[in-house]
Amino acid sequence: MRNGRALRRQNGIIGGVCGGLGAFFGISAFWFRLLFFILLLPGGLPGVVPYLILWIIIPKKRP
Repeated sequence: MRNGRALRRQNGIIGGVCGGLGAFFGISAFWFRLLFFILLLPGGLPGVVPYLILWIIIPKKRP
């Protein structure tokens, strides 16, 4: 945990990965969504694989 922040999945469009990354780094989730979208363009795998890995390893937000 850095500065009292923990990386957790947030409520989001698909899985909450981008929302969690945005909250952790203090920027809008839009930029992470745009990054993953751009990584999807060359054939899908460069964007899908990291997203799925993050979806698995980042814990859910505590209620």
